[in-house]
Amino acid sequence: AFYFFPDVTAFFGKSADGFKVNNADDLCLYILEKANVSLVTGEAFGAPNFVRLSYAASDEELVEALKRMKSALAKLA
Repeated sequence: AFYFFPDVTAFFGKSADGFKVNNADDLCLYILEKANVSLVTGEAFGAPNFVRLSYAASDEELVEALKRMKSALAKLA
């Protein structure tokens, strides 16, 4: 499989719809709930402020997942 490991600290402290993001775990749960996309924190890889995003899928699936994530992340303030 192939992965991205983006730093997600820019979203810490933000909230939307009563959901507050305090860490990468919270962000993964938020994205799962709001965008229906599963992410894994980088905690097990020594990178607790990062998330692991696999891109071993079709281009269409990746584009759709990223659109949904973008929409959900845009709501965080």
